[in-house]
Amino acid sequence: MPPELLYVAYSAALTWVMLMTASFLRARAWTPLGLRFAFSNRDQPPEPTPIAARAHRAAKNMLENFLLFVALVLAARLSGVPSARLAPGAALFFWARVAYFAVYLAGIAYARTIVWGVSVVGLGMIAVATVAG
Repeated sequence: MPPELLYVAYSAALTWVMLMTASFLRARAWTPLGLRFAFSNRDQPPEPTPIAARAHRAAKNMLENFLLFVALVLAARLSGVPSARLAPGAALFFWARVAYFAVYLAGIAYARTIVWGVSVVGLGMIAVATVAG
């Protein structure tokens, strides 16, 4: 599998982990009451803790950026851009998103924005490689 497609698969897995973490933290699924809520219809969720709210925002942001990432990689692959020109941007995007999740959960505000910016640079690298053909 070409490396950029491997990073798409890794990013899909990361997105799932982020969504599940947000859900787990919001439900407080490690407690008996939270576990019961997690298996319910979730009609009345508890108020999120600060870390649960950050996990939710990080997961939502990942969904938004994952869509852009997949679209750019797809456009590049359909345009015949060689993997060697796509893989560095894809790797940068993925690893920055891993760091983004950790930094966001830790509540490190300025670092979160910087790491997000690094992931956008990865998207830009893929876009430039695609346009340059």
